Amino acid sequence: MIQTPPTFPDWHGTTILAVRKDGRTVIAGDGQVSMGATIVKGAARKVRTLAGGKVLAGFAGATADAFTLIERLEAKLEQYPDQLARACVDLAKDWRTDRYLRRLEAMLLVADKDAIFTVTGVGDVLEPEYGVAAVGSGGNYALAAARALIDNTDMDAEAVARRAMAIAADICVYTNGNLTVEILGGGRA
Repeated sequence: MIQTPPTFPDWHGTTILAVRKDGRTVIAGDGQVSMGATIVKGAARKVRTLAGGKVLAGFAGATADAFTLIERLEAKLEQYPDQLARACVDLAKDWRTDRYLRRLEAMLLVADKDAIFTVTGVGDVLEPEYGVAAVGSGGNYALAAARALIDNTDMDAEAVARRAMAIAADICVYTNGNLTVEILGGGRA
């Protein structure tokens, strides 16, 4: 059987984590981008603020695809100000049904002061039960660590996010410790 080479390289290397605790919302993302077994960039910035600092977004997947989705999300947030859930659902609907958007390969974590949503290209808009969500290569490691820390320590949301990301970086070869951390109302750390 002849196998056709993939049309794009085997890119890995994103871990994005969102944490809500005690009225603070944090999204942290590592900086590593890998192609196969090679690290091609160690300081990528995969976390952004949107809607005048009221919304945070982090992405995993193809960068150009993620930027396209973030631009669409910003347009939805302008259309539905202060209605993050509605903007995310509308984006997911467009993403699933639009011929161009449906080919995009990325996932988004989006949060405001009240909620966190994971938005996918298959139409999912998922709100976590425990105040933490994660996507990307090391997402499951960061998620497990954050869930263990969030209720069992006195750490605030930022400290939980930073520690969970450090644990993920220690376990996942596609995750590094070069973090971008955005905090709602607190700016970049």
